[in-house]
Amino acid sequence: MGDTLNIIIGVVILILGVPIGNYLAKLTKEELKSGQKWFKLIIFICLIGAVISLIYRNDIFLFEFLFIAIVTSRSLKIKKQKPAQKNKFRKVSAREK
Repeated sequence: MGDTLNIIIGVVILILGVPIGNYLAKLTKEELKSGQKWFKLIIFICLIGAVISLIYRNDIFLFEFLFIAIVTSRSLKIKKQKPAQKNKFRKVSAREK
């Protein structure tokens, strides 16, 4: 029962990594542009660490590495801004007619 509860708590914390990563991405837009290669390296290292901790059956390190990977990957997702829409009802000047 204790192991099951630990796994459930770990999964809930991993799910909380998604909104935390989105929030960090919103706060640090400038840093994300210049440091993308380092963030990708962190994700790669964390995924390797998660696989190794899975092999050694160390749940604490597994969840730590996965949490870092989730938060970092979500913070890398930069939403593209929509281009400005043209006004349908704009006034047409005499030159454009």
